[in-house]
Amino acid sequence: MSPDHSVPGWLDALTLPPAQPGETRHAQVTRTLRTAITRGLLPEGTRLPGHRRLAEHLGVARNTLVDALAQLELEGYVQAQGRSGTRVSVPAHAPPAPPTGALPLSAWAQRALAGQVEDAGGEYLVDFRVGQPVPELYPEAAWTQALARRAAQALRAGPPDDPLGPLETRRALAAHLNAERGAQVTPDMILLTGGTQGALDALARVFLEPGRVAAVEDPTYPGARAALAATGAQVQPVPVDEQGVRPDRLPTQATLLYVTPGCQYPTGAALPATRRQALITWARGSGAFILEDDYAADLYHAARPPAVLQGVAPDRVILLGSFSKSLAPVTRSGFLAAPPDVVRVLAATRPLTDRVPGRLDALALADVLGSGAYSRHLRRARTALTHRRDVLVQALAEHLPGWTPHPAPGGLHLYLPLPTGWTEPRALNGAARQGVALSPVAPLAQGPHAPAVLLGYAHLNPEQLRGGAARLGRAWQDGRP
Repeated sequence: MSPDHSVPGWLDALTLPPAQPGETRHAQVTRTLRTAITRGLLPEGTRLPGHRRLAEHLGVARNTLVDALAQLELEGYVQAQGRSGTRVSVPAHAPPAPPTGALPLSAWAQRALAGQVEDAGGEYLVDFRVGQPVPELYPEAAWTQALARRAAQALRAGPPDDPLGPLETRRALAAHLNAERGAQVTPDMILLTGGTQGALDALARVFLEPGRVAAVEDPTYPGARAALAATGAQVQPVPVDEQGVRPDRLPTQATLLYVTPGCQYPTGAALPATRRQALITWARGSGAFILEDDYAADLYHAARPPAVLQGVAPDRVILLGSFSKSLAPVTRSGFLAAPPDVVRVLAATRPLTDRVPGRLDALALADVLGSGAYSRHLRRARTALTHRRDVLVQALAEHLPGWTPHPAPGGLHLYLPLPTGWTEPRALNGAARQGVALSPVAPLAQGPHAPAVLLGYAHLNPEQLRGGAARLGRAWQDGRP
């Protein structure tokens, strides 16, 4: 017969801990009793005091305690036995094992973590670090109106039945890409994504594995290199120069090649026609797919950016794009355009790791593209961005004479090579002493590279840009590393 604990010695040790954020009193009492049971304070067979007495001890209403015990009985921790009262019905859990200090991570997780680039953080008077949002340039009115128009339709719709995304959105995207980017795209070649990173991950999982080779520009967007390397494939860097990626340095065989031909990231070089054709010839000869990241096209400063490589070789080029910079990061609207057989494989494998992006955002995107609101927004944004870029270039020329910044034809940053003898850490440290933050190029490079820093300017107003350039002039005025 189980021992009778009607006069419990443990009662004094049973107290309510502080409530967790948003936790109700009922949930707090339930958690307290559940923890006492699992940790052995209330052994199996323990008879709990009467409801009134236990409620008074815990300082809660009797109904709150009754509700908590009902929840615990539903979960199997206690059992009500009529006049015999309520008893604990499960043994205590084994005590937690001491921490080992290391998680049993898979090889994929270890490779993925090794590819991450951490931001140093910190507060600065002028923050030129890249990747910051530009809220005042987003088409807030057009986007919120499109969301409002489509909200009821998205709520009434059933589960998404098309793994590619809504056909209406893919039709609008195809029309936009063909008209504005010189692409050769049909709706069945488009798969909607949550952004470029998700597209890279999906393509890497489908095409890469240990023993295969992926090639990437060097330096490049680190998220691309990390996604490809996480599969265990060999990632081979391909140097870039003032004209972009060098076709003469491509590997003989590769499965994928990641490039940014319209505006090389981070140097800003635009790939000329001869090199574009060399990439296509190489891809057709090696059987590789070219992953073309068109990240800067919608934020190009010239009247019209170069046409996409995909329009010349839709059989070998997979076009990647995102609206996170031109609309807003919160939209999570992106796409890839690939040969139909590639899209079919991605659609069939998608349910294992991903779902179609939100229908509401997708339908709103179709409206913004189809109505002309997006084109009008880009004209305004390009004017503002070009002005800010020019202000920064002029301010740097004034405060750092002799330096040679490379203003990219598109995007949201400026590439600034360092003079001979300078190192990136010393340049960044000197700037930091003047309250200025910059982004180094080193984390973007896999092989040797000329020292340089990046200055994001889109999120700063002209006064901040001039002030930041003046501070850099004071930080680096002696011209020595």
